[in-house]
Amino acid sequence: LGVMIMVHGDDTGLVLPPKIAPLQAVVVPVISKNLKYEDAKVYCDGILKDLVNSGIRAKYDDREMYNPGWKYNHWEQKGVPIRIEVGPRDVKNKQARIVTRFNGEKEDFPVEGLGAAMVQKLDTIQSAMFTKAKKARDEHLVQITEWKDFVPNLELNNLILTPWCGGEHQEWEEWVKDKSREESLKNQGEEEEAETTAVSVAAKSLCIPFTQPDLPEGTKCIASGLPATCWVLWGR
Repeated sequence: LGVMIMVHGDDTGLVLPPKIAPLQAVVVPVISKNLKYEDAKVYCDGILKDLVNSGIRAKYDDREMYNPGWKYNHWEQKGVPIRIEVGPRDVKNKQARIVTRFNGEKEDFPVEGLGAAMVQKLDTIQSAMFTKAKKARDEHLVQITEWKDFVPNLELNNLILTPWCGGEHQEWEEWVKDKSREESLKNQGEEEEAETTAVSVAAKSLCIPFTQPDLPEGTKCIASGLPATCWVLWGR
């Protein structure tokens, strides 16, 4: 959950992938002198029914004490993938304004068949979010075989793939943590980490990936110098 929030979230708040979002779409009426609450309710209830019948987890935000701008901000903070805005022009043209949370894209869709269209839209959002996250990860994934390259890449917020002598050598994992902390603090001109530090500058092992790159015979562990038996992924 924490990784998901850090990978997808932005300065506004959560950005939830549709498949795990408790609420996938929210309908927000834009009330004005040309669109009263009672008229908006009939129109929005129809949209909501279509969404729910299409299998979408949706809600109609009919709270009268908050203006549309407040509601937009509220649901953006909660990371709801799709916001459906309904104003007087939308009612007149039998359409709705669709706003995508993860990229801010705005589109007008006809209200007829909106539920089916939003199912496809959610699938598109899910795929686009995955592609964006994978691209960002791949751009920060490096493979090295020498310790001299380890901390510099750690400082660049990279994920580091290194040859390793195996999980049974836990003492060398501790060595990596201590050595990377020592070198990182030295680069920063510090001697100790502050007690209020949220994330340590030390590296930590993340996993032994299921998909392993080729490991040429004679490759040495980056820490111990023992024969490497696998590749391991490190990060902060």
